[in-house]
Amino acid sequence: MKRELQKQLFDNYPELFIEKDLSPDQSNMCFGFECDSGWYDLINTLCQLIKHYDKQQINKPDYKPVVVQQVKEKFGGLRFYYYGGDDMVAGMVSLAEAMSHQICEVCGNKGKTDWKRSWVQTLCENHDVDN
Repeated sequence: MKRELQKQLFDNYPELFIEKDLSPDQSNMCFGFECDSGWYDLINTLCQLIKHYDKQQINKPDYKPVVVQQVKEKFGGLRFYYYGGDDMVAGMVSLAEAMSHQICEVCGNKGKTDWKRSWVQTLCENHDVDN
């Protein structure tokens, strides 16, 4: 992901990305967002929803706020690893991960996951070089 977009996410959601400055043996967030910039809007919306939900749950004694450990692409889809939250957060993350298979990782346009290439990616027609 482009550095300026990554910085926006870190700046807008510091409570979610408190592990970004930890060493690699403590958290993979030190590597930043290991996906391309086309998923920025999807990740930003997910973070916005989680932040809002976390604030609503703050007074519940058994609720732990979400802390993100890693965000990356794997098998053409978004992977969003975290701890804390509850079933509602798990549903938000699952939905975003599923939606990523319909969004070009490069530009954010409608895309599809191509399993026929050596590196599985979700791309639009313009960015799919094998098309």
